Amino acid sequence: MGQYRHRFEVEASLTAVSNFHSDSRALRMLTPPPIWVQFHLVESLAEGSVADFTMWLGLLPVRWTAVHSQVTPHGFTDTQKRGPFKTWVHSHRFQELGNGRTAVVDDIEAEPGNLISRFMWLTLPVLFAYRGWRTRWALR
Repeated sequence: MGQYRHRFEVEASLTAVSNFHSDSRALRMLTPPPIWVQFHLVESLAEGSVADFTMWLGLLPVRWTAVHSQVTPHGFTDTQKRGPFKTWVHSHRFQELGNGRTAVVDDIEAEPGNLISRFMWLTLPVLFAYRGWRTRWALR
């Protein structure tokens, strides 16, 4: 089982950060090129809601189904129910820092399964650097 943590700060209120991540369009915005996301089902973020999508890594499709839990204004958790990892639990936490700033903390516990998931695990620093930049840009 591997663990990964990424933290960044954004000049936006906790409410703005929470609303941004609750928007079903956020996943598409937070996915860096050249990855393309095709949505099959994306329910509004709520306890037990489902996101079912295919990430296209070039010509390679990776189907992923996640279920959301622990949904509050301070974050949520998504757990992979179908996908390339043996296990994947991703907690998104938003911490109000004051002065209109919020910290976004992503904690992932996962166990890679196939070669694709091992590659994805190794590229998490690039993915989350992009997500931090894109979130700050969207909320400026």
